[in-house]
Amino acid sequence: MAKLTKRDIVVAISNQTGMVQHQVFDIVQRTLDKITDSLANNVPVELRNFGIFQPRLTKPRVGRNPNQPGSSFVIPSRATVKFKAGKVMRQRVEKLSRELKEAAAKKAPAAATRPNGQ
Repeated sequence: MAKLTKRDIVVAISNQTGMVQHQVFDIVQRTLDKITDSLANNVPVELRNFGIFQPRLTKPRVGRNPNQPGSSFVIPSRATVKFKAGKVMRQRVEKLSRELKEAAAKKAPAAATRPNGQ
């Protein structure tokens, strides 16, 4: 399964608008820089129908090294970004969820009929 990259976004927007890719890249990069700067300054970013990015502080917690049983250490709190999907994105992803479940259900009976699950 392929992933969407910044380059893919730039090429798609350039093809749709007729703008030069270099100009589109600059706009996309400036947009991402502005979002990053806002989050770094503890300012939430709300993009309607897409989602909300909110900076938050995690709680300190106890960590354990599986290679050294009995040893534990405190993982300090740190700033992270929480994302909450917007209405349109949530609806479109839920549609994908239903389609993936249906596809998995179609594969499951075929696997169950094979001897020894092979």
